[in-house]
Amino acid sequence: MTTPAATDPETTRFEATVEQTDAGLVLDHSYFYPEGGGQPADRGTIAGVPVLDVQKRDGQIVHSIEKAETASIEVGATVECAIDERFRAYCRRAHTASHVLYGAGRRLLSDLGYGGFGITDEKVRVDFSTTTTIDDDILCDIEQRVNEVVWESRPVQWEELPREEALAHETIAFNTKTEDGIAGADRIRVVTVDSAGHEQSEPWDVAACGGTHVQNTREIGPVTVLERSNPGEGLTRVEFAVGPAGIERRSTEKRVALDGARLLETNVSAVPDAIDRLQTERDDYSNELASLRERLVDARLDELSENTVERDGQTWLIGTVEGLDANGLAERAQTLAGETADVVALVNGSQLAVGTSDTDTADAGSIIESVTDEFGGGGGGSPIVAQGGGLGGNPEDIVAYLRADHPEALNQNHNPNKNG
Repeated sequence: MTTPAATDPETTRFEATVEQTDAGLVLDHSYFYPEGGGQPADRGTIAGVPVLDVQKRDGQIVHSIEKAETASIEVGATVECAIDERFRAYCRRAHTASHVLYGAGRRLLSDLGYGGFGITDEKVRVDFSTTTTIDDDILCDIEQRVNEVVWESRPVQWEELPREEALAHETIAFNTKTEDGIAGADRIRVVTVDSAGHEQSEPWDVAACGGTHVQNTREIGPVTVLERSNPGEGLTRVEFAVGPAGIERRSTEKRVALDGARLLETNVSAVPDAIDRLQTERDDYSNELASLRERLVDARLDELSENTVERDGQTWLIGTVEGLDANGLAERAQTLAGETADVVALVNGSQLAVGTSDTDTADAGSIIESVTDEFGGGGGGSPIVAQGGGLGGNPEDIVAYLRADHPEALNQNHNPNKNG
C-alpha cells in the first residue's frame, strides 16, 4: 500500500480522527511518512504533542508520542496534525537525489546492482554493487552528472503499476530488501526521473520506490559527493550531501583549494602540477640527504677504524655512530666484521649492534647480553650478529664499557637498574 505521504508529499497540515491509542496513535488517515526503505519517519506534532516515531504495522500507520501525553488524547477526538516542513522537504530532496545518483551510476558503472540507501540529517548513502572500481575520478564524474540533471530541471513522476507489468520492465531498479511495499504487493509504485524534454531521450532513472520525492530535479539543489567506502557484501557505498551540509562541504573544500594554491603560489587549476613539482623536489632532497648521511656514516666509521682496541689477539672496533636505525646499525656491524676488525660494536643512542668475523672470534649474542646486564634493555641474535635496544646508559658509557680490557671490573654505577 502506497502511503498518502508518498502520493501527496505537499500536504503537511491536516485534521484527522483518532482511532486507536493503545500501542501508539492510529488516525483515520495520516500524511506522516512512516520509516521505511531507507527514508526516516516524518517529524512533527499531533494535537501539539511531538511525534517521536512513525511506523507502518499491519497496514496501519502508527504514530509514537510520549506515553504521558497519550492519556490526554481520546479515541474519536479530532486532532490537528503538523508535519515538520523543513525535514519533509529535506527528505524529498535527498530521496530524489539518490535516484538521480543511481541514474548516474547506470551510465558510469559496469554490472550495476542496487544495494539500498539511507538518509540521515547530515548525509545520504547509496550502496552499489559493481565491477567498476569507484575511484576519485569516478566520484567526480558522478557528482558532475547529478548536478547536471539538477540543472536540467527534469520532471519527476510516480505511478502505480500492476506487479507483473512492473517486474517485466528491464529498466526498473528493484531492491526487495529495503523498498517498502514490493514483496507480495499487487501493485508497485514506480518513480521516474524523466528525460530532459527530448522525446527521443530515455528517462534518467526508473525505480520501484515508496518514498517521498520532489516534482522536479531543480528542487534538489546542489549535491556534493562526500566519500566512498566498502560496507561489505561486495558493495561500494557512495555518500553525498544536499542542502546546507552539501553547501558547507563545498565551501570548505573550495577554501582549502584556494589556500593550497596561495601557499603554492599558483592558481587552483595548476595545483596538481605544483604538487608534482614539489614531490619531485622532495624526492631529490631525500636522496641527497640519504647520500650525505651515508657519507657521514662512512667518515665516522673510517675515524673509528683508526682507533681500534686489541684484545686477546683480536681487533675490536667500538664507537658511536649517528644516522643509522637499528637495522642499519646491524648491517654495518656485520659488514665491517672481518674487513675492518674482528669484532665490531656500534652504538647509536640506546641501540647497540655487534658483529663478529666468525664464531671462533667472539659471540655477538653474549656481548649483547653482557651489555644489557650492565645497562638494562634487551636484545639478542646469533653468534655473528646481534642487536640490543632500550639501553639505560649514555652512549659514551656503553662505549667505555665495551672498550675496557675487563668490562666486568667497570664501576657498577653505569647500570641505572643496579645498586638502587
